[in-house]
Amino acid sequence: MTQQSHTISPVAVFLAFLKLGLTSFGGPIAHIGYFRTEFVERRQWLDEDTFAQLLATSQFLPGPASSQLGFSIGLIKAGWLGALSAFVAFTFPSVLLLLGFVALLPMLSGDIGQAVIHGLKLVACIIVADAVIGMARSLCPDWSRRLIALAALVALLLISTAFAQVIVIASAAVIGALFLSQQNDANKQTAIALPYSTGLGCVLLILFAKLLIILPFLAMADINMTSIADAFYRAGALVFGGGHVVLPLLQDSVVSTGWVSDEDFLAGYGASQAIPGPMFAFSAYLGALIPSDESSITTAMVAVIFMFLPGFLLMAGILPFWRKMSANPTAAGVMAAVNAAVVGLLTAALYDPIYTAGVRGSYDLIMVCIGLAVIQKWRLSPLWMVLYSVVISVVPVLL
Repeated sequence: MTQQSHTISPVAVFLAFLKLGLTSFGGPIAHIGYFRTEFVERRQWLDEDTFAQLLATSQFLPGPASSQLGFSIGLIKAGWLGALSAFVAFTFPSVLLLLGFVALLPMLSGDIGQAVIHGLKLVACIIVADAVIGMARSLCPDWSRRLIALAALVALLLISTAFAQVIVIASAAVIGALFLSQQNDANKQTAIALPYSTGLGCVLLILFAKLLIILPFLAMADINMTSIADAFYRAGALVFGGGHVVLPLLQDSVVSTGWVSDEDFLAGYGASQAIPGPMFAFSAYLGALIPSDESSITTAMVAVIFMFLPGFLLMAGILPFWRKMSANPTAAGVMAAVNAAVVGLLTAALYDPIYTAGVRGSYDLIMVCIGLAVIQKWRLSPLWMVLYSVVISVVPVLL
């Protein structure tokens, strides 16, 4: 693998991604559009082929797709310091905003405050329902993948544990390898110049696997930094599709264990729709709420680091091998089946806990359907859905 001469400084990478971290509303799909406009068209840091390969790699792997894409852009343009700069600049504006929301939570105990929190739960219903519809259209275009999604949905509704989610994803991967092999043409791809060798790529992949295996054994029943690191690392390592798909894994890790209440969980998810940056920054909010002997800032930082770490280890580890892997039809089939299963997983999460905890009656259901119809027709920013949902929840309290 050839070495790249870094013509972009880490400071320039930081400033470019800070701009995106402050302005990139709309979730991971929108982020990809922002990245292409900024780095392919405007700054011309990448050509179309390199951007497409980085995008395909991030979509293939578990983890936060848009953050992995940004991390890899920083990596190939300014080395490891550039990768770190891209991550910090793109992620920490949203982290700081969510930590601010945590500080405001005690002030939301009155009727109006509770109505605001309820409105944020309705935001979750609208946004996740919209995500399910969009993902089903793109990831389940044929009956074989629709059946995989339906089977995943049924399985997860019957057995709602993180272990069941892992089994569903693994089963989908086996089905994809056996029955959904797809031919990808990678002959015209140019090799991505990286500042490290395939040997280091292997080391990073081994480190990813070791942490996934070892952390559960080191975690204790009591809440400590190791158990928090394990919970968020597993969620980040096992979620395909990023963004909204992480909800069921995080819900199982922090709500089912009693670390965070279901109400606070959904309120934070709703608040995260009103801010720019990656959806995985939601981990900072959850980390700050987890009771422990350490400060809320410490637990938030541990949650953020271990939420993003597995996706970055996989991205950096796979990149040296991606060109050959992407031409493998079995790998393409595995990804197609796993993506279909993810649609079922997210649909199960839409029902429980999002719908069951958020919709309290026919009024809520009608308002959610109206919001969903509006966002489907006009593709409004999630920020407008936050405003809409809070208003329709607060107005009945004021009347």
